[in-house]
Amino acid sequence: MSRSRFLSITSVVFAVFALPGCSDDCGPHGAAVDGLSVMGNGVQIGYQDLAGSPNHDCPDAQAPLLSLTITGTQIGGVDKFTVCVPRPDKLEGGLAFGTSAQLVDVSASDASCSYVLDMTQPPSGTIKGAHVCDNGTNKAGFAMTVDGSLALTRTCGPTIDSVAVALTGTVAVAGPP
Repeated sequence: MSRSRFLSITSVVFAVFALPGCSDDCGPHGAAVDGLSVMGNGVQIGYQDLAGSPNHDCPDAQAPLLSLTITGTQIGGVDKFTVCVPRPDKLEGGLAFGTSAQLVDVSASDASCSYVLDMTQPPSGTIKGAHVCDNGTNKAGFAMTVDGSLALTRTCGPTIDSVAVALTGTVAVAGPP
């Protein structure tokens, strides 16, 4: 075996076994990178490339750990999806929007309208993580299932209204770099 092949094999073995908190169970396990969608009343929006980061954006005063901010972008656009999880250690058990998970941003646009989260109507539903390691900070990432409903403020030219939509899907969430 050549020296370079040996070094690359040992590097992979070292990387797998040397990372604290990492196991074969961490990661998205086949969840789609574009598996999150908002649909309802003529609205169909998808989000992709979600990533988690321990930003301490929505800390829980009762928990001595960093909150996890999960962000993604609209498929084919630049608009955002953002949720903040004060207790990522509870993510695998499922968290409710409003009480245990904070929906921060759902924005999008299509050929004729723009959409933003209607903050006057609280979202409902849950998010649940699978294969979450190190409170969501493991580089392997995890899978997240969302099942909720919310309202978006829709602006189509001079017309502004509110539209009820479902936020659903199982999506891969990348770990921090």
